[in-house]
Amino acid sequence: MQAMLLRRPGEPLEGAPVARPQPGPGQVLVRVHACGVCRTDLHVVDGELPGPKLPLILGHQIVGTIEEVGPATADGATPLRVGDRVGIPWLGWTCGRCRYCRSGAENLCDRALFTGYTLDGGYAEAAVADARFCFPIPEGYPDLQAAPLLCAGLIGFRCLRLAGDPAAGVERLGIFGFGAAAHIVTQVARHRGQRVFAFTRDGDAEAQRFALDLGAEWAGATGETPPEEIDAALVFAPAGELVPAALRVLRKGGTVVCGGIHMSDIPSFPYEILWGERVVRSVANLTREDGVEFLREAPRVPVRTEVEVFPLAEANEALDRLRAGRIHGAAVLQVADEP
Repeated sequence: MQAMLLRRPGEPLEGAPVARPQPGPGQVLVRVHACGVCRTDLHVVDGELPGPKLPLILGHQIVGTIEEVGPATADGATPLRVGDRVGIPWLGWTCGRCRYCRSGAENLCDRALFTGYTLDGGYAEAAVADARFCFPIPEGYPDLQAAPLLCAGLIGFRCLRLAGDPAAGVERLGIFGFGAAAHIVTQVARHRGQRVFAFTRDGDAEAQRFALDLGAEWAGATGETPPEEIDAALVFAPAGELVPAALRVLRKGGTVVCGGIHMSDIPSFPYEILWGERVVRSVANLTREDGVEFLREAPRVPVRTEVEVFPLAEANEALDRLRAGRIHGAAVLQVADEP
């Protein structure tokens, strides 16, 4: 089968034939239809995340159809069947035995494996995955539009949960970095009755218009002062300087949630902008519960994803455009035609 391989960080991906994977116990083989291109992929390619599997097939926003089901695991057969359309997310395996897994925090498992990082992912014609970590794709979402739900949507949804909802007094939500996750989260927040204030790169009028079109009531450059203090902030851009910028417009008792897996160093800032019981926290990975809840809620909103489509062979172009901030919504690789 054809795949785009990362031989070593810092080099472009290489199109190459590779052996078609075989599903082991508890795994499924998925024919890949589409795979989203995520900023985390960039962090792997650019060497900002240590210790990737090499050579590596990137991609953790995978939508495809099950072609083969591996032998049953010791605790029973998978409910998935050949022909099912599923999504494969970032979290690919957890031990199920550590204190994090046993307490419902499997996203923090020290032995966790991750799709497109320590496991091969979806920049290829087929992928294998642990059946327990695959999600059925809701009806009504074509493959290309479903792919961004599996990371931009899921991580954005977890960020939103940790920021708080209107019942907890979080009415005014600030979003810093208006890309794939932000454009999905804005729709969910507005559906919940929250007011969105979008902060973009200076002079990025296109992103600001995009935010307003999706229901944000204010959009401006980072560093500008919004018309009201915000109750919580979601920081999706991997720029550490956005943390103090968010704190400066945050009300007392509010929370700044950093949604990326990697961020540049956070610069020093005066204690007075943290004082007042403001909180800065990160989001790490996702749980299967997050996936089930979000994929149940997305059709109710309904979430609609804006995508720019690239063929598999143009994965490097997609990554370059994402790095330069020239993607409107989310980038998705089309690996196969819609069935």
